[in-house]
Amino acid sequence: MSVQVAQHAGVEADVWSALDTVRDPELDESIVDLSFVTEVEVDSDVVSVRLRLPTYFCAPNFAYLMVSDAFDAVTRVASGRMVRIRLEDHFASEEINGGVSSGAGFEGSFPGQAREDLAELRLTFQRKAHTACLERASAQLLTNGWTIESLAQSRLSDLPDTPQRESLLRRRADLGLSIDPAQPMFVDGEGRPVGKPDVASYLRLAKTTRVSIEGNSGICRGLLKTRYGEGTTAGTLSAVTSERTSP
Repeated sequence: MSVQVAQHAGVEADVWSALDTVRDPELDESIVDLSFVTEVEVDSDVVSVRLRLPTYFCAPNFAYLMVSDAFDAVTRVASGRMVRIRLEDHFASEEINGGVSSGAGFEGSFPGQAREDLAELRLTFQRKAHTACLERASAQLLTNGWTIESLAQSRLSDLPDTPQRESLLRRRADLGLSIDPAQPMFVDGEGRPVGKPDVASYLRLAKTTRVSIEGNSGICRGLLKTRYGEGTTAGTLSAVTSERTSP
């Protein structure tokens, strides 16, 4: 393998890792794990990524966020190459792709139509993701003998070292909340501790939020499988370079 091919392969691996950090805002899952990324191509000058969604009419605001986030994530690891992110098979693909590549923003991509503040939309779903992760983390403590009322006194340091803990810490960081181990664990999406009288009702809300997110994820996976067939897999690697040589 030539040095250049090896370099391109390294960039491709970095691109897949970067895309894995991009999440569907509603489902709170990686677009790679959801099989929304169908192809990554890297050559000397360009990194190209192709995306798809479960239906032709997926909400354009969600679609725009994912394409925009993918563009930003890939740009950070593209080593100076031009980045092209292409959403395919979507009714607003042309507007979204053009808006992201030109930096027009959501409103600029849909002049006279878009009125929604995507920053506020993102924050809403980040808070929902935090609530769902809080419910999962709380379930671990309850299994370990905590009572629902005692969760009001829980600290991040009380959580066992598990994926649920790491997920909660990441969602807190996304919201700008402290991840210091001494900080209260049971807080709302704005970082306000939930008092003992309110823990049970908040936990019920958190469970409803978590079940809703997981249910929507299952529906979207089913729709994607129906639309694209049984061969749907996460991350279909393509030819890496324009100058591939034999080892």
